[in-house]
Amino acid sequence: MKTVVNISLGPSKDDYDFTPRFLGKDFRVIRLGADGDIDRVADLLAEWDSKADVIGLGSIQFPFTINEKNRAEKETQTLYQLGHKLNTPFTTGDSLRSVGHEWTIRHIQYTFGNNYFNNNRVLFFSGMMNSSIANALSEYTTNIKFCDPILEQGIPKFLNSIDDLKLYANELHSVLKWVPSKQFSNMAMPLRAYNEFIIQKAVRQSNVIVIPYYNFHKYIENFGLKELGGKTVITATAYDDRVKFLKERGVDVIIDSTPKILENVVGVSVLEAMIMMALDKTPETLTRDDLLEVISERRMDPRVIYPSGKKKRVNRFAFVVHPLTQEYLKKIGPVGWFSKIHPTAKLDTIEKLMAYSPPFVYSKITGIKSPTGVEAEGWLIAIGATPKQMLAHGPEFINSRMLKATKIAKNLGAQIIGLGAMTRAMGDAGMTVSKFSEIPITTGNSYSASAALWATAEAVRKIGLIKMVKGKKLKGKTMVIGATGAVGSVCSKLLATAFEEVYMVDSHDAKLLALKETIVNEIKNVKVHITTRSDKFIKDMDVIVTASSSRDEKILDIEKVKPGCVITDVNRPLNFTIKDAKKRPDVLIIASGEIALPGEPEMKNIGLAPGVAYASLAETIVLALEGRFENFSVGKDIKWERVSEIYKMGLKHGMKLSGISGLSGVLGNVDFVRVRDQAIKAGRKLAR
Repeated sequence: MKTVVNISLGPSKDDYDFTPRFLGKDFRVIRLGADGDIDRVADLLAEWDSKADVIGLGSIQFPFTINEKNRAEKETQTLYQLGHKLNTPFTTGDSLRSVGHEWTIRHIQYTFGNNYFNNNRVLFFSGMMNSSIANALSEYTTNIKFCDPILEQGIPKFLNSIDDLKLYANELHSVLKWVPSKQFSNMAMPLRAYNEFIIQKAVRQSNVIVIPYYNFHKYIENFGLKELGGKTVITATAYDDRVKFLKERGVDVIIDSTPKILENVVGVSVLEAMIMMALDKTPETLTRDDLLEVISERRMDPRVIYPSGKKKRVNRFAFVVHPLTQEYLKKIGPVGWFSKIHPTAKLDTIEKLMAYSPPFVYSKITGIKSPTGVEAEGWLIAIGATPKQMLAHGPEFINSRMLKATKIAKNLGAQIIGLGAMTRAMGDAGMTVSKFSEIPITTGNSYSASAALWATAEAVRKIGLIKMVKGKKLKGKTMVIGATGAVGSVCSKLLATAFEEVYMVDSHDAKLLALKETIVNEIKNVKVHITTRSDKFIKDMDVIVTASSSRDEKILDIEKVKPGCVITDVNRPLNFTIKDAKKRPDVLIIASGEIALPGEPEMKNIGLAPGVAYASLAETIVLALEGRFENFSVGKDIKWERVSEIYKMGLKHGMKLSGISGLSGVLGNVDFVRVRDQAIKAGRKLAR
């Protein structure tokens, strides 16, 4: 039996003595804490020299490997000098620690969908001590802050990149040791209080906090639930008391870079010592390849601890909102205040001015929880341009504001951003924005098309004028105006799967021919008609979808449509007005299908019922819950396979059709009954 003695600067309350079996050999593992007394460490080293087979030095501040000189602090140098005087082999576990830190990040990133750390806001209390973790994380996020200058020198300045950390380590750190800045800051109460304030703020704003093993409690002793609640903490050798400490402060996830493969939690120096003995190696002959082989074969994976006992993951998103009309502008504080003082004042000038306002965070969204257990939180980022103003400016105008919004979202830690109903105003349906955005984008067009047709199908069912047989297509005729556009082409394909006949209207002759060919080849038992004139067949249509916002001519004459017809307007701004609807009380006009979000969502008013979202926003949330941080619905050519995919993902994560909105708000049963009764009076027959 080999004896491994861990002599630690840490507290003696964590001492242990047990006999595990590891790599086919029996060990006795003893831990002796010195309670921070370096003289006690020296005495213990002398006592166990030649009695132990290998000695591991624990709770030391490891040398900083990020700077060129691989410098160690004075106390660490003293411990190394004591170790080198021993007859017994000794190790600090530094080699295993170095491999383990980087392995931890890469393993967690891969295991949890290869997206776990994407654009996380990460705070390091000491980048110097955790440079391996910092280097690995920098491949997945640039939202990194280091507290080194504040905590080491008292200088109220964060480092904001790996390059900043390297500059600090190699050129500034040694020089600053000679500057009495920290001593000054400790004496100057206002500066010390300010430093504490900015670190507390940084902790609250972070998603992930990296806490060194050495001096663990010293770093976070003044932080409570307000700062640490909901965070992910990365640390090493998380003893039970540390796990309890973090649990009491509401931490969601603890990632321990030291694997627990024995009965007790032991440090890297103990594990490295046992590997050394099991492989009959010395400190000089143990290589990184030896460690890699053992880590791989023994599955020495990092620990993931959920203090609450339940798995927890929160993904983040952002979504760009905008006022639909001048009335929506009144919900913005100063504009609403002005309109109350001058109720007769026209808002035209304000509407034009608001279009030039920079994006701003309108609301935080919380409480979204999928039945799968994954949660999502996000931000609504507002721009001031109404649809009217968007169309009055060129695409460059809107795209520049979209890119500013994506920058805000990236800095907030969002992992994907939805651009909302601005496809046409952007010119190329988000392609330009996607090229320059630092985070993935989606326009929401796929789910918008899906929700619009979802709402249409539900409305047809409620009105009851078309016979519906389960498993069979509807015996009705449907038309899509603007059929070759981004949303129109998808609507055409979806309707072809549900109706026996589809009429597609557009001014692009060749595109119509190509779209018809695609539908006929992909979808069975459907008759497809193409035309450049909507008025030619409009009187026979049961369902009409308007996906064109051409202002050159009227989309359709509502006086000519069939009684009981359901018209779904997927444009923003809408093609129809309340005045149009009043002309035909026997026709139902649908503006959109809204989605009820899972969980207990909380956000500011966006003109819908609590917990309900526009389909484009719901698409962004679905992608966040699914961890699909990618450009999803981008460009004018929206794939109908993606429409089907986002619909299925939505069902998986608990999305439901909340309501069907008309021009004046959410439609109720009274509206469906009215349309049916008026249509029957006009000669329409009930479905048989």
